[in-house]
Amino acid sequence: MSESEPNPIADLTPRQAKAEHKRLAAQVEAADIAYHQNDAPTLDDASYDALRRRLVALEEAVPELKAGSVSGKVGARPAGKFAKIRHRVPMLSLDNAFSDEAVAEFVQRVHRFLGRKDDEPIAFTAEPKIDGLSLSLRYEKGALVHAATRGDGEEGEDVTVNARTIAEIPKTLAGPDVPEVAEVRGEVYLGHADFAGINERQREKGLTEFANPRNAAAGSLRQLDASITASRPLRFFAYAWGEMPVLPAQTQFGVVEAFGRWGFRTNPLMARCETVEALLERYRLIESRRASLGYDIDGVVYKVDDLALQARLGFVSRAPRWAIAHKFPAELATTVLEAIEIQVGRTGALSPVARLRPVTVGGVVVTNATLHNEDYIRGFDSKGERIREGEPPDIRVGDTVTVKRAGDVIPRVAAVDLDKRPADAKPYVFPTLCPACQSHATREMNPRSGKEDAVRRCTGGLICPAQAVERLKHFVSRDALDIDGLGDKQIEFFHADPDLPVKEPADIFTLAERDGANLKKLKDKEGFGAQSVAKLFAAIEDRRTPPLNRFIFGLGIRHIGETNARLLARHYGSFEAIRSAGVAATDEASPERQELDSIDGVGPTVVEALTQFFGEPHNQELLDRLLAQVTPQPLEAVASASPVAGKIVVFTGALERMTRDEAKAMAERLGAKVAGSVSSKTDLLVAGPGAGSKLKDAAKHGVEVIDEAGWFDLVAT
Repeated sequence: MSESEPNPIADLTPRQAKAEHKRLAAQVEAADIAYHQNDAPTLDDASYDALRRRLVALEEAVPELKAGSVSGKVGARPAGKFAKIRHRVPMLSLDNAFSDEAVAEFVQRVHRFLGRKDDEPIAFTAEPKIDGLSLSLRYEKGALVHAATRGDGEEGEDVTVNARTIAEIPKTLAGPDVPEVAEVRGEVYLGHADFAGINERQREKGLTEFANPRNAAAGSLRQLDASITASRPLRFFAYAWGEMPVLPAQTQFGVVEAFGRWGFRTNPLMARCETVEALLERYRLIESRRASLGYDIDGVVYKVDDLALQARLGFVSRAPRWAIAHKFPAELATTVLEAIEIQVGRTGALSPVARLRPVTVGGVVVTNATLHNEDYIRGFDSKGERIREGEPPDIRVGDTVTVKRAGDVIPRVAAVDLDKRPADAKPYVFPTLCPACQSHATREMNPRSGKEDAVRRCTGGLICPAQAVERLKHFVSRDALDIDGLGDKQIEFFHADPDLPVKEPADIFTLAERDGANLKKLKDKEGFGAQSVAKLFAAIEDRRTPPLNRFIFGLGIRHIGETNARLLARHYGSFEAIRSAGVAATDEASPERQELDSIDGVGPTVVEALTQFFGEPHNQELLDRLLAQVTPQPLEAVASASPVAGKIVVFTGALERMTRDEAKAMAERLGAKVAGSVSSKTDLLVAGPGAGSKLKDAAKHGVEVIDEAGWFDLVAT
């Protein structure tokens, strides 16, 4: 048996990196929905973390991929069966470390960001990472008023009634230092013995057993019948907080100690450490006790202890800079590859998927794995060199394979046992025709490298039903227009239905009108009824005024993900302005192109994708039809009371009181838009010592220039 490795990122062409990034992003998004909404994860934690690790590595190698990436997301939007609660302070996720070296790099990054020397001690806390369901508890005047799940980090589900049934969640807080408002956060979980008891009762009743304690805990907390929650022995560890105007201590460790005084259970293995060596020693201790704890943990979390330093470090994308999760190693599993199927994405990419004989890895049943591309199946990298040993090195249907759920790409077929290969196993022949429309599927030639693209794409374009359907699925997806009752199955139905066809987004909003004039009513079709149709039409009607960022994202413009959609929505304010800029920016010398180029976080690849989209007459016609049905709404203003709110700010030169990252984070918190270059649209240039060409640009465009002290005076007013 031989171990295979994915193509090294350094060997990927930009096109290959982008194609792989898109594929991984789709897997992460699907996993988020399965985990956070459905309580039925398709990936174990190590697999998910490793999938994100490869995604982030690709973004570091090709920075423009980060704009709009799913790597900036937290969780998934809450499901619809509970009322929603908006978090006053977002519930963010954590970045991960998978090695001692990565932990050392994290500590070094903290020192660099704060401008500290490596030998200046910074205290950290280290605590077990509980494998459960995140919960935020809001107390007012010491009384529990509501409880909410993480959801998508911004909005969660109201599970207050259920949370009140958990014995380890206090209904009132005790102590002289309890503030008027206290949002205490932690993890709901099940112990191993309790989990076994629940599954035994499930068996006795002939009901489906839970796959693991995390699933059981999540399913128990998210019951519409609170008596079911009360019947299950859920537990709770407190370790973090949200809104809390007055804190009981100035350190992470001190606040968690206060939680214990207030009546919460906190983890006794939490400790304070001042060196990398001490952090790793605590990690090894916790790992050694993992099997005897009686509950699931999947790593150790390190946090900067000083809360003032946490505030300086701030956040980046989906995670705080001052914390990281050091994850435990994952596992391998051996199974049989039963089939190779080809999926066609909305960009026409033909993606091979391994269908596996079900196998359990880390408590999760795995039935498929990504096979990347046809070269990977053949056993060769982009340079034509072998990535697996053996003769021949390919992957075939019927092979006994090792599925690896840690590493760069997860899950993936990592090795093939040639000794167990069936005598009649044949080499897999990758299709050269699209399985959806029979158009030619080709590998484009990269003009820079002179090599073929690793991804084969359908040339059918809009005539390809798979691409059309996938585009429509994207348009109605949760992070786009989020039309309740119009999921993947419904899109496939309407796309194929001869009576009420949906071929483009505008058709969705004419469904009710067309149904009213159609003799073959939707309510009479299989799978529908009068009530479900009424709800569907109401949900569609409710999305005629979508938030601008969701509308932009829903258009499915290549390289325009959620983050970039929000950046564009914030910068331009209206879709008309974005559209006009996109059309005018096809001229590279135009002011509109310069403005697009100046938006911080929007790289040249995104700019090119935007101009190509708006420069296509067919897209303009589609937009005209769609905008006749919907009216995108501007985003809510942020920090409107700030003196720099809405202004475009550029930082240049060396800053002395804060690092460049801190400056950017501060400006964005105050509602400013941070640009990377000076243009006629720039409102303010903050220049430190050593400022160069941007000062000349500011003088050219008449932009106000202040120094770092002036910046602090300005934002303090």
